[in-house]
Amino acid sequence: MNPVTPTVLELLERLHDSIVGVIRGKAEIVDAVVAALLARGHVLLEDVPGVGKTTLAQALARSLQLEFHRIQFTSDTLPSDIIGISVYRQASGEFEFLPGPLFANIVLADEINRAAPRTQSALLEAMSEHAVTVERSRYRLAEPFLVVATQNPVESTGTYPLPESQMDRFLMRLSMGYPAREEEVALVRTGGAEPLLENLQPVLATAEVLDLQSKVREVHVDDKLVAYLLDVVERTRGHEALALGVSTRGAIAWHRSAQALALVRRRAFVTPDDLQDTAEAVLAHRVLLADPALGDGWEKSRRERAVIRSIIDAHPVPR
Repeated sequence: MNPVTPTVLELLERLHDSIVGVIRGKAEIVDAVVAALLARGHVLLEDVPGVGKTTLAQALARSLQLEFHRIQFTSDTLPSDIIGISVYRQASGEFEFLPGPLFANIVLADEINRAAPRTQSALLEAMSEHAVTVERSRYRLAEPFLVVATQNPVESTGTYPLPESQMDRFLMRLSMGYPAREEEVALVRTGGAEPLLENLQPVLATAEVLDLQSKVREVHVDDKLVAYLLDVVERTRGHEALALGVSTRGAIAWHRSAQALALVRRRAFVTPDDLQDTAEAVLAHRVLLADPALGDGWEKSRRERAVIRSIIDAHPVPR
């Protein structure tokens, strides 16, 4: 069955047009974030302040008829500040759970690397299982559920680098970069994207988002492309610049991301370009450099991406 029906095409076009109307000149990043949402994954936006990371998350949330919460992480943010707490009600003689801001469809985790490791780890269960456990009680999170986290890789004072286990929970790590000159001129003249963001109206309902998510698995991936995907993954495991290559979970994430991006691009099948265009975003943060002294923060991310790109460039893609 072809997942790209006229209805799907209309929904995808409405969502794309809504977001790019605010985030101008970054259509590829917009498509990647939408693909992560459809693939039921989470996104880490890693870039310097002031390039539109928070605006992108808000534009996505406002374009969807979904509940949105923003969490501003600081060094003293506690797990209970994001998950919630149980409060004793004397009148009933029972404890009542008061859910925290994590209980939303789209959660913006702003400056996540400013939170202490204990607080960062509180997100692990929620991101991987879409549920949290509080005092032996398990609470399901709303569907769809997407965490969009931001971090500044340049500034290190007062930050706690995300551990590998936390990084692996993000389907994609993206960098927006500075806008093109003509787009920056327009932003300077209009005073930024806030006026456009304020006027943004929902274009997709919850049921429509869930329907699009269900279509991702129906996107066809040829056996040759699956073999190519696994060849690239195996090469990361034996690469001289890497101490740790991509895991099986990473391979599955890459496969699912390519399917979602193909759907976003209005196709019922994955092409080599879908795999190549998602490779760095999905794989680079899942490897470990052999020499950690080569750099950290932005430099570390750059080297990880460079290794993945070199493997992709050296391995011919099937056509």
